[in-house]
Amino acid sequence: MDDIINLENEGDLLAQIEEVEALSSIYGDEWCVIDEASRIFCIKISNDLEGSKLTACLQIILPPDYPSAAPPIYQINAAWLRGLERTKLANSLEDLYVEHVGESILYLWVEKIREFLVEKSQSSETVDQPENVNMTTEEEEDDDEDMPDFRSLKLNTENAHLFMDPAKDEEAPPIKHGNTFTDRRSTFQPHLAPVVTPKQVKMVLEKLYENKKLASATHNIYAYRIYCEDKNSFLQDCEDDGETAAGGRLLHLLQILDVRNVMVVVSRWYGGILLGPDRFKHINNCARNILVEEGYTASTDEATKSGAKIKRPKSKKMK
Repeated sequence: MDDIINLENEGDLLAQIEEVEALSSIYGDEWCVIDEASRIFCIKISNDLEGSKLTACLQIILPPDYPSAAPPIYQINAAWLRGLERTKLANSLEDLYVEHVGESILYLWVEKIREFLVEKSQSSETVDQPENVNMTTEEEEDDDEDMPDFRSLKLNTENAHLFMDPAKDEEAPPIKHGNTFTDRRSTFQPHLAPVVTPKQVKMVLEKLYENKKLASATHNIYAYRIYCEDKNSFLQDCEDDGETAAGGRLLHLLQILDVRNVMVVVSRWYGGILLGPDRFKHINNCARNILVEEGYTASTDEATKSGAKIKRPKSKKMK
């Protein structure tokens, strides 16, 4: 991935500049430029209610072909937002994009999130009683941090057929299992499978959960990237499985390594001792190791010595 995004479409660049200027004028200090060259911005959003104030941080990356042909890439940072509520909000943002394809969408997104915060504050549910999800004490103690949940928008209207039940004669992709790693009684193990459709992602997960040991893991974090040759774009997603922000970090690793047509799952068995940020390092190190072992990317030392480009398996067209 290049450090600086080359914006080939001058019309899109002009539209982005105008939109950013307008948002900066509207939101003032709440709007922040993280990296203008890479088109990365963020905004702090609150419900503006006294006594029950909720906040969320929306971080945005504007692709070269936004707004004409691609949605923004985003992450919502809010420790209280998880599970079904996070999915509901993400779906509402995707619906807004679908309704306004080709138009500047960020203002509508910000106000939709603000509306969500207000509704959350006024509902009978309290922030002090978050949704019951599979979390360790470690994740509960990290609630004061707004950890990112990095994900890319997918147009459900275009890709819904890809998630239908797989054909009976379609076999699950082969799954490779990496070596286990243990730190302070927490054990991590990576798994990798080549995938070219979301159907295969579903099949891989079902196959893994047939293993009683893997099914008993405290968390099974995964991320995948599928290259769509006909659209020259990626279909990608991730899942924390209760390990807050781990799925987003794992997907970010796959993006940085620019791997494609692959799914990585990292199982963690929590051992009762808090690891803090080290758990994210272990998850990504496990994932990187199995990607190197299976030839999807070069090791850090090999890449430095040879200066070679990352080795990738040939992409297959999606059916």
